[in-house]
Amino acid sequence: GGNQAGPDAGTGRARRGTGVKQPGATVGGMTGRIKDMDRWLGDGGMELIGTVGGSFEDYGVDGEDLGWVTGSLVPTPAACNPHGVVQAGVHGLILDAAMNFAINSALAGRDRTRATLEMKIETMRPAQVGETYRLRGDVVRMARQVAYAEASVTDGADRMISRSTGTFLLSRDA
Repeated sequence: GGNQAGPDAGTGRARRGTGVKQPGATVGGMTGRIKDMDRWLGDGGMELIGTVGGSFEDYGVDGEDLGWVTGSLVPTPAACNPHGVVQAGVHGLILDAAMNFAINSALAGRDRTRATLEMKIETMRPAQVGETYRLRGDVVRMARQVAYAEASVTDGADRMISRSTGTFLLSRDA
């Protein structure tokens, strides 16, 4: 498949990556991966992500070469207000980083994200200090100069805690 994906036929909803590494999508010995980004697992290379309790655990590309990343959020006191609830800005930090990671996992060579152009964040339920949440980022569409992505934080019952969509400027080598 190419580097573009649109809405699912007839649903009007954006296609989400499955998180399943596709058989046969092997690049450089890595199944379902375009490049090796293992050094960015954990805090994504940003100390602040680790400080608030975020961690990236796996990444790859789906059958259409669109990137994805999974991880967790176990909010620390640094992420929370005095009542132990995660601040909306922390959701923004984690969701932005997840979308960037997903996009970068789908870019070959030295290509990378350059800037977040636009981002919308929605919080639907409070995230509490010390609880464990799942984090996921997916590329929705990849164009030459920009990429579109989405990310979410969900709880153990699969309830949406927060979600985000974003548009990102790309830096390409050639």
